Amino acid sequence: MIANHLGDALAVTSLGTPGFDLFGATGPRDLTFYVWSAMGLASSVALGLALARPERRVVVLDGDGSALMNLNGFATVGVRAPRNLVHVILDDGLYRETGGQSTATALGVDLAAVARATLIPSAVTVDTEAALGAALTTALTTDGPHVIVAKVTGPGATARPPRDPLYCKHVFMRALGTEPATLLRGRP
Repeated sequence: MIANHLGDALAVTSLGTPGFDLFGATGPRDLTFYVWSAMGLASSVALGLALARPERRVVVLDGDGSALMNLNGFATVGVRAPRNLVHVILDDGLYRETGGQSTATALGVDLAAVARATLIPSAVTVDTEAALGAALTTALTTDGPHVIVAKVTGPGATARPPRDPLYCKHVFMRALGTEPATLLRGRP
């Protein structure tokens, strides 16, 4: 469902299940950046991208465990308030990639409430496909930032995107129409 809503939005996925799920739904998608070996940092990468490319919608697809690893990310997004950022968190209550241990969300931590407490007023929790579709439509057509916590179950996809971070970076940058030297030119 999320893949069907992306259109030409730029996407950033955290390691593990969110990236696997999106890759499983779309196959290779040049406008998706897969963040490997950086648990918790997909939202920070997406924030930087949203600030650098304010004319483009940026969707970060994260897991609850990964989002919990970077609560400062919520606060930084709240303070910077990028209008083009949508943070979708797939919340299954598990650290699936490290053995299925329970996350704090399984014990009652409310990530939408955390987002609202860090100055992100548009933060909702959804637990049906219809509610997710409505939340995505709103988030992709109105100013944000937005946080959508989607309660999910199931094992997730088993498709694996390329695990070469350099390759992923170059494919994504080419899709943006820029090469690394061009992107950095004139910046400190």
